[in-house]
Amino acid sequence: MKVALIGFGAIGTALAHAMLETEHPIIGILGRVSSFDALRKKVPAGVPVVTSANDLLALSPEIVVECAGHEALHVYGGDVLRARRTLVVSSVGALADQAIERSLRQAAGTGGRLVIPSGAMGGLDALGAARRAGLDEVLYTSRKAPAAWRGTKAEEVVDLQLISSARVFYEGLARQAALDFPQNANVVAAVALAGIGFDQTRVRLIVDPNATGNRHLLEARGAFGEISASVLARTLPDNPKTSMLTPYNLVRTIANLYEPFVV
Repeated sequence: MKVALIGFGAIGTALAHAMLETEHPIIGILGRVSSFDALRKKVPAGVPVVTSANDLLALSPEIVVECAGHEALHVYGGDVLRARRTLVVSSVGALADQAIERSLRQAAGTGGRLVIPSGAMGGLDALGAARRAGLDEVLYTSRKAPAAWRGTKAEEVVDLQLISSARVFYEGLARQAALDFPQNANVVAAVALAGIGFDQTRVRLIVDPNATGNRHLLEARGAFGEISASVLARTLPDNPKTSMLTPYNLVRTIANLYEPFVV
């Protein structure tokens, strides 16, 4: 499999290094013109760096992994799908924007394939089965340290410098949570898409000064029974907003697209 990346931040860097251990290393990376020189110095030796979707597609990737943020998915995602490639999405929260979700679904319908990984959350396979068996209620709770919420709307309601105990600062539906916290709520979107949708999935966001990692809790109920799945994930050294499991889940997702034995 030929794999290319859109973006080379904390997730892209971790993913590229993990892919070096496989038989399918990265064949190209798409970055912005403004950061081309800095990006060229960061990427593994011999990997081409390009600045347009056309140049990336000219490298003939079979799988393109987006790990550059909501805007990048919006700008480049449709081009990749219309070129009949498989697009693995890291910035799942962008799909909370109904126009973006609609345009990407339409582009995928031309022969491409849009793949949503579970990211840092476990239990989405069971949640997807439960949706078909009878799913009534889904609650996702995220608990992270103050550093993970810096630069977000959490700062409008919580003093992240002085907080001394855990506090719920957001309770609402998945669509608004994903739109308001784009760097933190990709798991929110994955849960919503696997289950009962953005407008029925309830979300609770917590800042906890005693948190030692990112805690993700999924609770679901319905005719099928009940699900309770909890993950405590260490964060990436370069980005406290992102769980370490995220890039490795991307590796697993890529592997499941080509391996003959899949679990």
